[in-house]
Order: sequence, then structure tokens, then C-alpha cells
Amino acid sequence: MSDLLVICKKTCTTCRKAVALLEELGVTFTYREYTKEPLSADELRDVLGKLGLAPSSLLRSREMKKVGLEGDEGDDALIEAMAANPNLIQRPIYVKGDEARIGRPPETVKELL
Repeated sequence: MSDLLVICKKTCTTCRKAVALLEELGVTFTYREYTKEPLSADELRDVLGKLGLAPSSLLRSREMKKVGLEGDEGDDALIEAMAANPNLIQRPIYVKGDEARIGRPPETVKELL
């Protein structure tokens, strides 16, 4: 198992670019299709801690509107919403050890290598 986890969605253009960049760099990584294997609320809390972000910072605005979120709900409510609706989560996310980065742009992974 690799020490770099890439939390992605195969149909996302940015995620595909991220995977291509890692392959080009010869980086070994573990891929997690988070819409097929959603992150639990506890996993989301862990990732948010590694990112150093509030739950509202991880939300995709277009998706929020689809599920009736304003983004100002409490942290626990937002985390539960993201666990129940994985498409709410920004992607890709790179996790390595105690650090994580949102892969927008995909090159942010280089900060973890």
C-alpha cells in the first residue's frame, strides 16, 4: 500500500489530471473512488483536520444547492451531509501521513511529495 491516498472521482476532469500527473511523476498511490466508497463522518473529520479547514471550505457550491444546504449549518451537520452525499466534497484530495491538500490545481500534490 502506498503512503499517498488520492480521494477522487473517475468522471471528474481535475481528478483525471491529478492521476495522470502522479503517473507521469512515477508516484505510487492508493486511489479511492469516494462516490463508490464514501468517507465516513469520522474519516471526513480526520481529513479536515489534516487539511486544516472547516467543513464549509470543503463543500462544492453547486452541489450544496442541490441538497438544500446554505453552507452556514453547523460543522457536524455539514460533515454528516458530506458523508451522506459524497458529491458535496471538493476533489481530488491528497492525503499523506498527517497532511492533506485539495488538488485544485492538481499540482498541489507536489507539496506532499
